[in-house]
Amino acid sequence: MTRVLHIITGLDRGGAEQQLLLLLRHLPVTSEVAVLTGDGALSPQIEALGVPVHRIGMRGNTDLAALPALVRLIRRGRYDVVHTHLYRACVYGRLAARLAGVRHIVATEHSLGTGHIEGRATTRGVRRLYRATERLGTVTVAVSPTVAERLAAWGVPRARIVTIPNGVDAAAFAYDGEARARVRARFGLGERDFVVGTVGRLVPTKNVDVLIDAMAATAAAVLLVVGDGPAAAELRARAARSPAAPRIVFAGETGHVADALAAMDVFASASTQETFGLGVVEALAAGLPVLYAVCPALEDLPAGHAPHAERLRADAAAFGAAIQRLAMRRPERFAPPPAVEAYAAGVHAARLAALYGAAPAPLPDPAPAPAAVGSRTAGSPHERDSHAS
Repeated sequence: MTRVLHIITGLDRGGAEQQLLLLLRHLPVTSEVAVLTGDGALSPQIEALGVPVHRIGMRGNTDLAALPALVRLIRRGRYDVVHTHLYRACVYGRLAARLAGVRHIVATEHSLGTGHIEGRATTRGVRRLYRATERLGTVTVAVSPTVAERLAAWGVPRARIVTIPNGVDAAAFAYDGEARARVRARFGLGERDFVVGTVGRLVPTKNVDVLIDAMAATAAAVLLVVGDGPAAAELRARAARSPAAPRIVFAGETGHVADALAAMDVFASASTQETFGLGVVEALAAGLPVLYAVCPALEDLPAGHAPHAERLRADAAAFGAAIQRLAMRRPERFAPPPAVEAYAAGVHAARLAALYGAAPAPLPDPAPAPAAVGSRTAGSPHERDSHAS
C-alpha cells in the first residue's frame, strides 16, 4: 500500500489541521504525520486513528535543524509520497523530500488570500520563496478554483496546479437535540433564545467585529462566538463596549464544532478573506440557514446548490438587518443542500489518493534553497502555527 508522510506546521484546531484529520479518516493509504512545531490539540485524535505523529520540535521559523531532522525521518520511513500543508511546512517539507530522494511531492495550498497567506503579508520575498520551493514539488493542490487562480497569478504554472476542494463529513454534523440543550445550558442560553453563531480562529481577517456591531441593530438575537486566537482580547473588549454586550457570548475554542452548530439557529460569517469557506459548508451540513460575505465553496458551484445561504455585504448594517429578519420568522432546520454533497469527504479523499498514485513528472535538480529557507523572509513574524480557512 502507498505510504504517505504528511508534513504540517502545527496541529491546533485550525481549518487546515481539521482537514488533515478528516483526510486521515478516509484516505485508502498508509499515513504518518510530521508536525514541525511542538504538539497540538489534534495530535491525540490523530494517534487514536493509529497514525503515528512525529514531532520535529522546531523552535522558530528559521530553526534550520528542522531540515536535516525531516530528511532523516523521510529516508528512514521510505515513503512513496510526501504531502505538505501550510506555508512553513511546504517550504521545509518540499526541500527535505527532494534531499531525501522522494520523487512524488504534493502540497496543499489551504490559506492563500488576497494580500496574505496564513496571516503573513504576501511580500515580494514571501512570494519568491514560495515559488522557489514550489518548483521542488510535483503538484500543488488548490482547495478551490479561487485559490488556483491566485496561485497562477503568483507565477505557479497552471500545469502544476490541481484543484481538489476541501471535504466535509456531513454525517458528523447531523443535528443533535441533546447537544443543543447541553451547549445552551453551559453558556446560559435559553431554549427560546434566537442564537446567531460563528466558528473560526479569531483573527482580524474573519471580521468578527462586524458581527459584534451588527448585534446593536437587533434586540431579538444572541451572538455565540466559538473559537480563539490573537484577536480574542480586542474582540471581547469591543463586545463589552457594545449596547448588546449582555447578548454576546464568547465560547472559546472547542473540539466539538458539531455540538456548537447544534446550539445555533443561524450561522454567520462576515469574513472577506476565505479560500474555501469550510465553516459555511459545515453549517449547511448541520441544517442551518447561513449569512455570509465570501465563500468560494458556494460561489464556485452552480446557482441553487445552497438555497438557504444568503450573501451579504461585509458590514454591520447588512448583517444586522438580515439577523433581525431571520429572528422574526425563526426558520426551521433544513436538510443539507446539494452544496454539502458536492464536497463529500470520501470524494475528496479518493481524488487525493488517485493523485498520489499518478506517475510524477520529471523534476529538475534541487535548487540551492537552504540559504533561502534561513532568510528573514521564512521567519516572518506574522506566521502562526494554526489557521482557519
